[in-house]
Amino acid sequence: MFNAATRTTASHSPLAVYSHQKRVNQVSILLIDDDAELSALMAEYFSARQIPITVAHDGEKGLARVLEGNFDLVLLDVMMPRMDGFETLRQIRRKSAVPVIMLTARTEHDDRITGLNAGADDYLAKPFSPDELLARVQAVLRRAGRAPALKPDTLEVNGILLNPGTRQVLRDGNEVEVTSLEYDILEILVRSAGRVVSRDDLARSLYNRQANPLDRALDVHVSHLRKKLEKGRALIRTIRGVGYLFASNSTGPAETSFS
Repeated sequence: MFNAATRTTASHSPLAVYSHQKRVNQVSILLIDDDAELSALMAEYFSARQIPITVAHDGEKGLARVLEGNFDLVLLDVMMPRMDGFETLRQIRRKSAVPVIMLTARTEHDDRITGLNAGADDYLAKPFSPDELLARVQAVLRRAGRAPALKPDTLEVNGILLNPGTRQVLRDGNEVEVTSLEYDILEILVRSAGRVVSRDDLARSLYNRQANPLDRALDVHVSHLRKKLEKGRALIRTIRGVGYLFASNSTGPAETSFS
């Protein structure tokens, strides 16, 4: 859920990810919300997915930014001082047809009807999960004909594509069947592509313990992944006495695997 407890530790302030420039073929979102901490969390989440967010902390400033015409979608909080979200939306609709998703801690049915009647495209009650908000944003943008600029949250390295949401694996565009544990191993390696992942780190992530030098389970699972994915080119290298490395680019013929 988006709330103060969801903040992650980082070396930079999430406020630094705010962007006021719309890139070519990229979705740009305006967030109008007086909650600075929640706004920072939302900006951090969307910026990690290459979706810039501009923030205005009251309705009047938000309205001025909307009328500049630089945004594909507006996320609008209802409960704000001076000019609340309903009045801000009414003012927006006098001049702009930009898609608007309303965000509110008020869950009364009448409030939802008021927002939709005022011209909101969707209405989301707080607290909400980041993934649900992203899904709502994608749905509204699809209806507005602007969704192609919003890239799905996938991982792709060296011809291997992973979809963490569906746990689907594609090799050069073709789906590959993997077990649940094989997927977990592969995602860890792909996220660290080009860097060695130690057997101990893998074992802690998978089994919550250190690797046993006599336990060949990890080797067997990696061997199965090689057989399913490599097909003549090396993807997963064994670093003797250390762990495994997923190649960030093609490095030649595949290693001989064992089971």
